[in-house]
Amino acid sequence: MLLSLVVHTYSLRYWFPAAVMLGTAPAYLLSWVAWRLLSCVLPCRFYHAIDDRIYSVYQSMVLFFFENYTGVEVVIYGDIPKKKENVVYLSNHQCTVDWIIADMLAIRQDALGHLRYVLKDGLRWLPLYGWYFSQHGGVYVKRSAKFDEKAMKNKLLSQTKIGTPMYLVIFPEGTRYNPDLRKVISDSQAFAKKEGEGLAVLKHVLTPRMKAAHIAIETMKGHLDAVYDVTVAYEGTVDARGQRGAAPSMPEFLCKECPRVHIYFERVDVKEVPQETVFFRRWLHERFEIKDRLLTSFYESEEPEKRNKFPGESRRSPLSIKKTLPSLLILGGLTLPMLLTESGRKLYINTWVYGTLAGWLWVNFRP
Repeated sequence: MLLSLVVHTYSLRYWFPAAVMLGTAPAYLLSWVAWRLLSCVLPCRFYHAIDDRIYSVYQSMVLFFFENYTGVEVVIYGDIPKKKENVVYLSNHQCTVDWIIADMLAIRQDALGHLRYVLKDGLRWLPLYGWYFSQHGGVYVKRSAKFDEKAMKNKLLSQTKIGTPMYLVIFPEGTRYNPDLRKVISDSQAFAKKEGEGLAVLKHVLTPRMKAAHIAIETMKGHLDAVYDVTVAYEGTVDARGQRGAAPSMPEFLCKECPRVHIYFERVDVKEVPQETVFFRRWLHERFEIKDRLLTSFYESEEPEKRNKFPGESRRSPLSIKKTLPSLLILGGLTLPMLLTESGRKLYINTWVYGTLAGWLWVNFRP
């Protein structure tokens, strides 16, 4: 019985925030729909400005759980610009929490609403979220030969033409690095060898694929200020033998299994990024060679005091609850009245059902 109580208490650490984040989605969607209808007669820039504000409300609520609720310590290496910029964010990819790390950095620049994502195509099927990410400026892409360059360029150009603030998140590895998936790692290393051109074989990251990053930077070069090169490591993932293990999943993270997140940040002026395909490929791979060395030091340094940290100066960066709790109260305040009446519950359920259907049709069949 005691064991059962412990298990249930542990699972509640995850189910409570998950229920709130998913449960407030219909209220969020209805708020967005109301604004979309009101803004039909207004210029696009007004719609996008308020859409960004609405989006930042939801994402800051998410950060309430992933930072304030978990109590995770965020350690940052490098200087994050204080002013907002139009950027492409390039990071190594290990788990679904990596998306939250982008939120953590963006909120520290007051740029949370500017986040847009390059997402793998299968995520368009997520109920409500898949459709909303697309209308908020996200881009769905398929891998290898099915990659639609024209569609991605058109989507990004439509955003930049109206001056949409851009914080575009891309994970160039294309899939998550997991040390337990040896075949994925060996295939990635084989790809680097096959490409030739002296590309280094990487150990703690996968060989980056350049297409999405190159198209994004080339298409928006007149709109962008910089590229944010970010390397992330999750503390507490080394096993008893000293071997690197898998990064935490979202449920594990919410269950407070990651005590500390290390974020190595470097800003690269967009003028320093080569535009030619051949040179860009080399540049991107070199950025990932740097990530590989940082992560090798983090996990394998022969000096124990240098493990579980990146080289250089660091600072702890706590997130004030004042930036996140109001959003939780706002969305909770919009959701609870819907659940307390029969008509409200019907509206709530219909929003999930018809919102999902409408979103699927919009994502898949709009011109």
